[in-house]
Amino acid sequence: MSTIFTLFMILIIIASILLVIIIMAQNPKGGGLSGTFGGASAANFGVQRTNDFMEKATWTLGTTIVVLIFLSIILTGKPSQIAPSLPTPTKSEAPAKAPANSAPPTQAPATK
Repeated sequence: MSTIFTLFMILIIIASILLVIIIMAQNPKGGGLSGTFGGASAANFGVQRTNDFMEKATWTLGTTIVVLIFLSIILTGKPSQIAPSLPTPTKSEAPAKAPANSAPPTQAPATK
């Protein structure tokens, strides 16, 4: 692997972990991190400002992950250039065609 690819993978993993932490800190009912710290910090930082920060951080980290993935694909090359190509089958390796009547042969009842 190239060092650029490794660098992008490390950055994507770090951004993903941060995104999980930010999402887990949010409360779906609007309390989230601001409700955890109580009155004093709510007066200083404010409930609305905390929720705005969490929402902006979520969108920013999500966008960062998508951009890093696209950049890693563009800068490291096409997958066919990285992965070894599979051999293509030749005519002698092609599977035999099935007979036109693919139903199993039936046996006539034995007569005595």
